[in-house]
Amino acid sequence: MRVLYDEDYGEDGSTLVVYEISHYEGERGRFRVLAFSDGAAQGVMDLDHPDRIVFEYPRAILHLMETHIPDFNEAYVIGLGIGTLPARLRDKRVKVAEIDPRVKEISSRYFGYPLANVDVGDGRSLLEKEPNLAHDFVVLDAFTEKDTPLHLLSESFFRLCGDKLNERGALLMNLFGRGGGDALIRAAHTTLRTVFPHACCFELPQTGAADKRNILLMGAWQPIHFREKEMAGFIAFQPEEGYIIQDRK
Repeated sequence: MRVLYDEDYGEDGSTLVVYEISHYEGERGRFRVLAFSDGAAQGVMDLDHPDRIVFEYPRAILHLMETHIPDFNEAYVIGLGIGTLPARLRDKRVKVAEIDPRVKEISSRYFGYPLANVDVGDGRSLLEKEPNLAHDFVVLDAFTEKDTPLHLLSESFFRLCGDKLNERGALLMNLFGRGGGDALIRAAHTTLRTVFPHACCFELPQTGAADKRNILLMGAWQPIHFREKEMAGFIAFQPEEGYIIQDRK
């Protein structure tokens, strides 16, 4: 492993690391990784094929976007990572909110993110400044070392997203959990259904009862359509009922 960056601490004490490895998930090659200090990868680039989308979840999100609104043009993305999703949407009008200025610098310097569409700040606060009915999609892909911040999963936040979406629009979320029995996933799905009339959850096949994995949630004003064979391995599931997430006072 060759470490390229590991020197700065964020306001919450988190450390970001950029390194290169010769194997990833059993595949041999040259890979550059953005990770938290606990080893959780936030983005992976195949240096031999830089246009390849390595993670499954951005491929599934792109399919949901293209299937739900084939002619979509406006999207608001909360969470930059290495810039995989917004870079792939460069022919659309996309705005990105990223709370950590280090990530904005790293995505450009180490992963070649080419666009000048990233605002640094809290995604919810920045989204509040957007015009109502302006976007086809809001995409939430924001993590700290602990998890997705709860103020980005509350009923009030989902209502804010609903205000910013047009009549065809949808909210897409990449979360991390243990499937339908996970308390946070259950709560996020239950909360989503208090705002949007249509909601779906998708997960990768389970490898172990305790294994956390990417979970996709989608809330929409219109019925949700998808082709499972194009969901990069994600399958639809129905979480158990959970509590409604409210903002802390």
